[in-house]
Amino acid sequence: METNSDHSAILDRTRALCQAIIDQPDFQTIRQQVDAFMADEGIKAQYQKLSDCGALLENKQQTGMPLDMKEIADFERRREVFLSQPVAQGFLAAQQALHNVQESVSQYVAKTFELGRVPQKEDFDSCGHGCGCHH
Repeated sequence: METNSDHSAILDRTRALCQAIIDQPDFQTIRQQVDAFMADEGIKAQYQKLSDCGALLENKQQTGMPLDMKEIADFERRREVFLSQPVAQGFLAAQQALHNVQESVSQYVAKTFELGRVPQKEDFDSCGHGCGCHH
């Protein structure tokens, strides 16, 4: 499967997929939401601090350290302030939309390798254990 022409064909189709993603009606809105976030140093700093606080709390919980109620309240306050801002809401919505597209593409590629053919919608309708639980 590694001849130059095969590799070139896969890259050509991959580029076509990338163009199809860019051509989606919502893509420009998603890019604008990400760009607005990236251009706002204040919101990026809030996001970083929120992420750091969340990681610290998660680490404490995983290592069995007691969680300080003041730290939890501080995290929740920061989270509420962050989520109340339209730029933050847009960024999180854009992140989710991009993740959904990426996950869908990944699932189709993985299923192609698994089945040895292009998957159909029905190929995704079971839990993956052949039980037919979703039919």
